[in-house]
Amino acid sequence: MMAHIPNIFNKNLRCLLILICASAALCAQDVQADNMLAYQRAIGGWPKHINEVKLDYTKPLPDAQRAAIVADSLHRDATIDNGATVKEIRYLVAAYKKINNKRYLAAAEKGIRYLLKAQYPVGGWPQYYPDSSSYRGQITYNDNAMVNVLNLLMDVKLGMNGMDVIDNNYIQKTEDAIDRGIECILKTQVIVNSKPTVWCAQYNQKTLQPEMARKFEPASLSGSESVAIVQFLMRQQNPSMQIKAAINHAIDWFKKSKIVGYRFVEVADAKQPTGKDKVLVADSSSTIWARFYEIETNEPFFTGRDSLKKKKVSEIEHERRNGYAWYGTWPQKLLNQEYPKWLLKNI
Repeated sequence: MMAHIPNIFNKNLRCLLILICASAALCAQDVQADNMLAYQRAIGGWPKHINEVKLDYTKPLPDAQRAAIVADSLHRDATIDNGATVKEIRYLVAAYKKINNKRYLAAAEKGIRYLLKAQYPVGGWPQYYPDSSSYRGQITYNDNAMVNVLNLLMDVKLGMNGMDVIDNNYIQKTEDAIDRGIECILKTQVIVNSKPTVWCAQYNQKTLQPEMARKFEPASLSGSESVAIVQFLMRQQNPSMQIKAAINHAIDWFKKSKIVGYRFVEVADAKQPTGKDKVLVADSSSTIWARFYEIETNEPFFTGRDSLKKKKVSEIEHERRNGYAWYGTWPQKLLNQEYPKWLLKNI
């Protein structure tokens, strides 16, 4: 049939098909990515929740709601807490690579500019920026906030994990930020009795001294966040003697601070308001670490919303006992697999 159609018609049909395909490419969308564009603040970062409700990018946004969110873009709630901003950048880059929507790449690069701008001159990152009220302005390792940023910037610098599409102009900027971040990490490794140990979850942004964040998060040595810090340091190519020393001292602390013969588990308990509780139970096959260790004595402790330190997790209120990760196996893979592998290359 096509052989009998005039050539001019064939030519016009081909042009029409080309236009349709081009239009489809330009309009290619990812629902979650589009929602991320709406929630991105004017400064470049993202909030983690709105009115205490966690953001869910999978939910459809009606036009009126989308417009209201965009109109609120000057809100000062951009953060790196709970993976915010970093996870959006990673998702948008992946979406761009999948469907070539340049708006996604532009938003991701705007997010990277936000992270670079939020870094303190001393090298650390606050939990929130520009809002520095309360503990939000502290240098924050808590929940791996600062390390998440550094790992993203490392990926940009090295063109890894999808970040090869980021403009090359960011490479030097990220390298400078990483260097200052490492300097901050080395300076904040806590020294007790002349011996470096590990890290606290948050620090004063001016003095670099450990500080309390929330009422149940006092200054302490962290059995959790310190793991991700060491893992980031082990990513460094040709590590300096200072980096190697920081890693080795932290590993020594993890070995010294392990708790052998116990597990922290959830059990049924009809006496509790939720019908369950978390308790420490004996288990000869288990090794765990506490979330908080006293800086001076290296003894585990637990704190409720009254900020009073307790020696047993059973001594704090039920709500906090069950609402926080007081024990975990965080350093296990680091000690058993990652560090030995790193050590072979960096003796």
